[in-house]
Amino acid sequence: MTDIQNSVQPVSTSDIDADWWRQAAVYQIYPRSFADSNGDGIGDLRGITNKVAYLSDLGIDAVWLSPFYPSALADGGYDVDDYRNVDPTIGTLDEFDELVAGLHDAGIRIIVDIVPNHTSNRHAWFEEALASPRDSKARARYIFHDGRGENGELPPTDWTSMFGGSAWERITEPDGTPGQWYLHLFAPEQPDLNWDNPEVNEDFLTTLRFWSDRGVDGFRVDVAHALKKDMAAAVHGNWTTDPDEVFTRSDHPLWDRDDVHSVYAAWRTVFDEYTPPRMAVAEVWVPPHRVTRYASPTGLGQAFNFDLLKADFDADQFRRIIETNLEYAAQSGASSTWVFSNHDVVRHATRYGLPKGTGGKDQHGNNKGTDGIDWLFGGGDPAEVDAERGLRRAKAATLLMLALPGSAYLYQGEELGLPEVGQIPDADRQDPIFFRNSSEVGRDGCRVPLPWQSDGPSFGFGCGDAHLPQPEWFAEYAANAQMSESDSTLGLYRAALALRRRLQGAETLEWIETQDDALHFVRPGGWHIVTNFGTSPVELPGGDVLVSTVPLEDGRLPAEATAWVAGPHLTLVR
Repeated sequence: MTDIQNSVQPVSTSDIDADWWRQAAVYQIYPRSFADSNGDGIGDLRGITNKVAYLSDLGIDAVWLSPFYPSALADGGYDVDDYRNVDPTIGTLDEFDELVAGLHDAGIRIIVDIVPNHTSNRHAWFEEALASPRDSKARARYIFHDGRGENGELPPTDWTSMFGGSAWERITEPDGTPGQWYLHLFAPEQPDLNWDNPEVNEDFLTTLRFWSDRGVDGFRVDVAHALKKDMAAAVHGNWTTDPDEVFTRSDHPLWDRDDVHSVYAAWRTVFDEYTPPRMAVAEVWVPPHRVTRYASPTGLGQAFNFDLLKADFDADQFRRIIETNLEYAAQSGASSTWVFSNHDVVRHATRYGLPKGTGGKDQHGNNKGTDGIDWLFGGGDPAEVDAERGLRRAKAATLLMLALPGSAYLYQGEELGLPEVGQIPDADRQDPIFFRNSSEVGRDGCRVPLPWQSDGPSFGFGCGDAHLPQPEWFAEYAANAQMSESDSTLGLYRAALALRRRLQGAETLEWIETQDDALHFVRPGGWHIVTNFGTSPVELPGGDVLVSTVPLEDGRLPAEATAWVAGPHLTLVR
């Protein structure tokens, strides 16, 4: 493994690189589980600030913060009480400013999560709506509807929320009588906003400016395809809330409506008020040909591509996904995005070690891939996971991903090789999926606080216990145990990210034909990438091996591994 030192420059207002995000390495931080500075068991902003040197040494270009706003945590912070403040358990606005300054001084930009589909039920607007009469201005900010039945005792439709149970919740009117129902596509504590209301639109423009003025460089937009809804058609038609219908019906009244892009066109106007313009990336679960609308330069500019996350560890699937998404990125004028793990899915070091066949089929008969959610969340035995193979494959897949044109989105702890925590006592679980859906255990397993040290009450996460229990085997993955080991997972990420920064060129690649169970492509300048998905070693092109996920065998790349090789004319940028 080549020893490459990172070199970063402070980010300042004079840095007018408007395209910094196109091939950035972005590191997602789930604030409550990253680092706890005050020992209360909850990660906080000051804990992140204390780890800026670690993030800089890792070699990332930007940090994406999952929600840090005031919240009752009905959905891990995605139930927002106040979009222009910080949860007191996480910090203050002054501490947020300190974090932004610290990251910028280290040459790292900051992206924050914005949650526009719904507020929390503790938001001032919703509390006003509950205290106001039917057809009031306050209720018009949300989606209220009369119930069915003789006395409105039945929900307006039989829709199911994404977290299980009805998508409607009945309220008690100010006079104490049973009243209207409000829509919540997610938890009952997350009432959906009415994006046909101009006041909702204007308030979010104010929020975007509020954080942009504080130095935020971009926004990750939660459930970006769900804002606009045709409720008249939805309530009176034969519809469900199932997001899979987006893939079979182009006229769904709740998901991926064309008029949502008028919202993002207005957001783009705000982003372009700043120098450099603020960036945004959409979380959208829509067909690839529909993603381009969200990634348009006149809209959000970039959208998540989850196709590799859902794929098996398979050469043909990987190549097809890469080719398709690069083609759509070129059509939209955006850059593609690549991701294997985040706060909503089983960590890929575990997914790739699942028993064969646990990916299953979706309702359309398509291969779901080894995303692991149905199997592990449905009660699969973590003891059946081949952890060694899972980590080997995860490293190979990640090193391939880091070489692709476009942005690489990494999730906290994957650089440590962390597996999913599959065994959490029911009494300690926090995810609403667990409480509302009896067949799933939820997403807590990927949100367990990080191990920074191999000993201590919470493995260095804080000076006390962590808010989710950490298993004893976390000690094996602790950051301090990997710091000085160049062949550790952390060492691999640091070397690869440092090289990536020096090797990046035009957003293109050229495929080199090789054996069926391997992929070989070359990036501009002669940077060769070879991934062996098979069980037998494969030949590498001539040249110096810059980095490899495993030691070579007689100059060949072993099974389930990736290597970067320098072509004869490759020049590393200093």
